[in-house]
Amino acid sequence: MAQRDAAAPAAMTPAATAAALFTMVLWASAFVAIRQVGESFRPGSLALGRLLIGAVVLLAVVVIRREGLPPRPAWPGIAGMGVFWFGLYMVALNWGEKHTDAGIAALLIGTGPLFVALLAGVYLREGFPRPLLAGIAVAFTGAALAGFAGGGSGTAITGVLLCLAAAAGHAVGATLQKPALTHASPLQVTAYAAAVGAVACLPFSEQLAHDLTHASVTNIAGVLYLGLLPTALAFWTWSYALAHMPAGRLAATTYIVPTLTVLMAWPLLGEIPTIPALLGGILCLAGVAIANRKSPHHRPAGHTVEEAAAPRAQEIVRQATPIPSERPTESWRKTPSE
Repeated sequence: MAQRDAAAPAAMTPAATAAALFTMVLWASAFVAIRQVGESFRPGSLALGRLLIGAVVLLAVVVIRREGLPPRPAWPGIAGMGVFWFGLYMVALNWGEKHTDAGIAALLIGTGPLFVALLAGVYLREGFPRPLLAGIAVAFTGAALAGFAGGGSGTAITGVLLCLAAAAGHAVGATLQKPALTHASPLQVTAYAAAVGAVACLPFSEQLAHDLTHASVTNIAGVLYLGLLPTALAFWTWSYALAHMPAGRLAATTYIVPTLTVLMAWPLLGEIPTIPALLGGILCLAGVAIANRKSPHHRPAGHTVEEAAAPRAQEIVRQATPIPSERPTESWRKTPSE
């Protein structure tokens, strides 16, 4: 039975690097747009509106390219990505940004790799090496500092906790997405995951209808932007990059998102994070860096937390799904612009 090894690292290409960097710029802009659009849309309605637009556009491209439905083995990963990354992540992030600045939210989301490691330690029984424990302590000290930087108010702490919940959803979704890409194209995975996420957010449909009737034209345009670019286009380019480069190296590119977000939020929103809040966010990323230090007794040298956890997560998914007897078609291996 021929099958591409999901755990084998993919060779990096200039196209994959460009796709990853382009994705980071769009995702950084999303933090700013969410903060602005949140004036008119509630967290659930914004997530639903964004996902409906993204799913419709991506599914239309699937039809145009005649890629059809993904094979059955890809669906567990697609469903996991849709529920946790598209659904939980977006609702929690939208809610969290009502209580914290766009730049701080982006810094907190950067703790995602730590949640991957926690999942691997508990459910995959990989244990908790010292660098991981130290990294978790530093990161969550930073999260606490970011929360109390707002005066320790309940709303500031709520914002931090919601952003951490979003980071956890992102971690689960990203881990489950990787094995789906061994069976389906990046476009298929992204399009159908967006559809799953939209279905998961349908309970917010009444809120969306209400918010649309009261929102300004500018904020409605913001929802369209979020659906078309940071969702439809960016998640497609992310999936392409993930299929063509190691997960850990791709995860490292996300560290530039907070910097880009702060630079965008300053002129567009007039938001300049306080020094304690900024230090707290930086500690979060420092914790991720500490956790990624080599620990030969728990993961291969040179592998990041996500690279070590992803193969074990993929194995669980493979055990729960039938293995195809033929290698998936390689015809979809084109750049997203083609």
